[in-house]
Amino acid sequence: MQKYDSSTQAHSSAWIFQSWASFVISLSATTIGICYLPVDGWVKGYIGMGTIFTVASTFSVAKTTRDMHEAKRIISRVDEAKLERMLAEHDPFNK
Repeated sequence: MQKYDSSTQAHSSAWIFQSWASFVISLSATTIGICYLPVDGWVKGYIGMGTIFTVASTFSVAKTTRDMHEAKRIISRVDEAKLERMLAEHDPFNK
């Protein structure tokens, strides 16, 4: 199980189930639809490969977007820590 800090909210089991169920149902429906198309096998294969590439690239985009967001959070935490250190070291009444 992944650890979460106080600024990250964990997903509920119901949300995770719904996400995977909708993914499986939509991919199954698309696959069944392609199988029942009244076209030649090579056309079905072409559409199937297009669907596979679309799903794979969707996962890649989602992961890249998440990684970029997490990197920004880490950078802003570092900047915040530097600012807090500078403010702690600065005493306007000390001459």
